[in-house]
Amino acid sequence: MKQEHLLVVDDDAELRALLQDYLGQAGFRVNAVADGRQMLRALEAAPYDLVILDVMLPGEDGLSLCRRLRTESRIPILMLTARGDEVDRIVGLEMGADDYLPKPFNPRELLARVKSVLRRAGSLPENLADEDVRRYRFERWTLDTRTRQLLSPTGVVVDLSGAEYKLLRILLEHPNRVLSRDQMLEFTQGREANVFDRAIDVQIGRLRRKLGDDPREPCLIKTVRNEGYVLSVPVERQ
Repeated sequence: MKQEHLLVVDDDAELRALLQDYLGQAGFRVNAVADGRQMLRALEAAPYDLVILDVMLPGEDGLSLCRRLRTESRIPILMLTARGDEVDRIVGLEMGADDYLPKPFNPRELLARVKSVLRRAGSLPENLADEDVRRYRFERWTLDTRTRQLLSPTGVVVDLSGAEYKLLRILLEHPNRVLSRDQMLEFTQGREANVFDRAIDVQIGRLRRKLGDDPREPCLIKTVRNEGYVLSVPVERQ
């Protein structure tokens, strides 16, 4: 059985030692580093299955490092934030983090989150594999899964965050089907929503703006009251 390899990035030496010990006892192989430069060197030296990344780091912060990682890799990222700040959480998810956990936290909860993210990463639906569908076309828009670029009807490349890309892929894979917020979070981030969780609503709003879809009367991504969202146009796969 494969021993999954975790990389902890946190400038708190005591916490690094605690997590190395606790996660190691849980059966993981764990390396821990103090900042972004050490993280990048570690990632170059060995393959990892998940990065546990603190937001508040000396030098380049965790949000910037998350964005950099997501442009180069699909490695799962679990963000740690000292304040549990709503803005940090949403920004982290939009930059492609797979989950987040506010400090201070119970190590047992971190372990549960780690297992959930790894389980999600190891069992992605086949329809999310990049090689499955090269392009999706809808309403003269094109999403290229190899480059992760969204091309507008006028030929302009529209930038997508990691979270926006995943969400659009899910909608394109299930056109004309209502998807709940819970389903979207499970598909894109491997976790369940809580009653106050607005991450999906925020991402849908940003996606609508990038698609030029009027949020007051959307034509592409429609809101189904008390149920979720639906992509209400035909989709062509290539």
